[in-house]
Amino acid sequence: MEEGDRTGTFTDETWAIWEPLIEEVRPRGKTPPHDLRRTIAAIFWRHENGAKWRSIPAELGPWWRAAQLFIRWAKL
Repeated sequence: MEEGDRTGTFTDETWAIWEPLIEEVRPRGKTPPHDLRRTIAAIFWRHENGAKWRSIPAELGPWWRAAQLFIRWAKL
């Protein structure tokens, strides 16, 4: 995520670095995650800010999607 970017979105250059790493270790399910780039940005935002899941900015998608993905992957 770029410095000064309050929503925590990834630039194309940053996502080009992260995406192959995430795809390599991402658990495979019945359906691929919806808008993975935005959801990962939401997870990063939450951890960088020490905020509660419900505090994730709306621009990063539904807070529950980020929480659900994080919890599901963390259990594995």
